[in-house]
Amino acid sequence: MFITEIFKSIQGEGTRAGLPCIFVRLTGCNLRCTWCDTAYAFAGGQKRTVDEVLARVDELAGRRAEKPASTAAIPLVELTGGEPLLQEEVYPLAEQLLEAGYTVMIETSGERFIGKLPPKVLKIVDVKCPDSGEADTFEMRNLAALTENDEVKFVLSTRRDYEFAREFTRDHDLARRVRQVLFSPVFDGPEGKWQGLEPRQLVEWILEDGLPVRLGLQLHKFIWHPATKGV
Repeated sequence: MFITEIFKSIQGEGTRAGLPCIFVRLTGCNLRCTWCDTAYAFAGGQKRTVDEVLARVDELAGRRAEKPASTAAIPLVELTGGEPLLQEEVYPLAEQLLEAGYTVMIETSGERFIGKLPPKVLKIVDVKCPDSGEADTFEMRNLAALTENDEVKFVLSTRRDYEFAREFTRDHDLARRVRQVLFSPVFDGPEGKWQGLEPRQLVEWILEDGLPVRLGLQLHKFIWHPATKGV
């Protein structure tokens, strides 16, 4: 498989935000969202075997060879991209990480079918909103494949995005299907190239409509510069 980077940081988003985590960023993506913050992962990367990736994760996690990964200093691993489901090796990698005792998450655009993943993988599935430039790419079969351990995320940059996410959440009863529905405003820092959505404005809309969703802010972008790689 082709890997852009493997690094140790904190989980920046979702219900596990703030927890130490090992990230495995796979190379390649078939979407081009207007606000994408990982375009550097579209191409290139280094070719690595599943065993090589697992060994690097073990090293960064502080796992001892004779101990299960659940006792490692960092037992949480996220597979991300790009779009990790474009590479078939992601499935055996996920299986081996689970067998080693890691808690495994995957973040995916929602355009690929998630049903082939091992059931124990915690899935964070995006639904692309209109102003992402990739609307109508969501694989609708994913709704049936979601479990109560998974999360659905909408990245919002405008009122139109918010209204789309609100209706999608209601129409498909997402709050009852998954662990959490996340509404995350686009954020690129004060010198960023995208027009963001003020978190306070988003909160006001959520409260006004009484939505059972969680505001998602990207913690890592408050700790490091938003353009920083490998954090």
